[in-house]
Amino acid sequence: MRKRADRQPGVGSSRPGARRNLRRAVGLAASGVLAASLLAACGGGGGGGTPTLTWYINPDVGNVDPTAGGQATLAKECAEASNGAYDMEVQLLPVDASAQREQLVRRLAAQDSSIDLMSLDPPFIAEFSEAGFLAPVPDDVAQATTEDVVQAAITNSTWRDKLVAVPFWANTQLLWYRKSVAQEAGLDMTKPVTWQQLIDAATKQQTDIAVQGIRAESLTVWINALVESAGGHIMENPEAPADEVKLGLETDAGRSAAGIIQEIAKKGLGGPAISTENEDASRALFESGDASFMVNWPFVWPAANEGAKAGTLDQAIVDDYGWAQYPAVEDGQESRPPFGGISLAVGAFSPHTDLAFDAIRCIVKPENQAYYFVSNGNPAVKRSVFSDPQVLESFPMAEAIATSLDNAAPRPQTPYYNEVSQGLQNTWHPPIDVNPDTSPQEATELITGVLRKERLL
Repeated sequence: MRKRADRQPGVGSSRPGARRNLRRAVGLAASGVLAASLLAACGGGGGGGTPTLTWYINPDVGNVDPTAGGQATLAKECAEASNGAYDMEVQLLPVDASAQREQLVRRLAAQDSSIDLMSLDPPFIAEFSEAGFLAPVPDDVAQATTEDVVQAAITNSTWRDKLVAVPFWANTQLLWYRKSVAQEAGLDMTKPVTWQQLIDAATKQQTDIAVQGIRAESLTVWINALVESAGGHIMENPEAPADEVKLGLETDAGRSAAGIIQEIAKKGLGGPAISTENEDASRALFESGDASFMVNWPFVWPAANEGAKAGTLDQAIVDDYGWAQYPAVEDGQESRPPFGGISLAVGAFSPHTDLAFDAIRCIVKPENQAYYFVSNGNPAVKRSVFSDPQVLESFPMAEAIATSLDNAAPRPQTPYYNEVSQGLQNTWHPPIDVNPDTSPQEATELITGVLRKERLL
């Protein structure tokens, strides 16, 4: 372990009225020039012959070339399995989740018919459904694609009691730790640990806790997990109209969440650049030995093994990796880990919706989920996949991931999620300035003001 140097912490169907209002709002983002250019590009495969389905995908881990990634492989295999019913191509969305949302919103607001399938980040599903951007999921598809699926994935793909997207893969965070350091600190990692125990252990061992404090969606993920783990919710009534939204930040749960972030930042335990630290930066901090504890997604395990194989990371470091359930806020109270992943939706303006849903049924087959889990490090939504021999060989912590998914708490499901997330990022960043006495109130006032059209982000 590398000792932490002393330092000062761095500074579907929906209500018509709501649908019209949301469409009007997102439509402002689509200029006439953009709309014209997008519509000119629409309708791939609209002529004679085999239609080509276009799947807008989020980037696969480590793949800059979308034609070389796991989703591209699945697109090719499912097209071949269709026996000539359709071809498939992929189009790469930006890396950042918010940028993915923005690009899709612009295109769909312009009624872009080239979007046959899209990979959607769970927090944006309600917004897209409410705006009328998603083709209805047929009942037979919904039934076939939700059997044996973790509940959080189904919940995140549902809006107004209707499945509006199909769960593809799920994600959750674990607590990763250096076994040698945890032992030296006297932590029993076979039992649930709390954030306070980690803070005390890191202080004692002069090491860091790798967290995601960057002003981005990563920070919202952390805040939501803390609030949920403390028994609260960021939003109390996520389906309510904008002017009736009630937030749950000015509560004991909200103040507990802010207190944990404040203590980690003020004690300098989040690393020297906590305010710009994302998931990859956390991984680097943990691999270097500067941090001996880390909350992060399962991708860190294959990344570490690849580093050892390439000779850029000592195998002894990888052998010292341990994993456990996400930290609890209170002793004896079960944690609610972050939930992420991707669901597949069909564009409402696609001329090939039936074929697109056929393609989705192929993509989410258990064997394809197992392949994608092993090849790209993205956990499956079907529970049976976690006992697949190849999955167990590649991810010895598969059982821990499955347990975490069962306990995971989705972020608020609301058409106004973007405003909620941006409001939190604006008021709970940088972490060094987070204060349990003021930050929950500041976030509440900003978010509710924006939703009531009284303030701007």
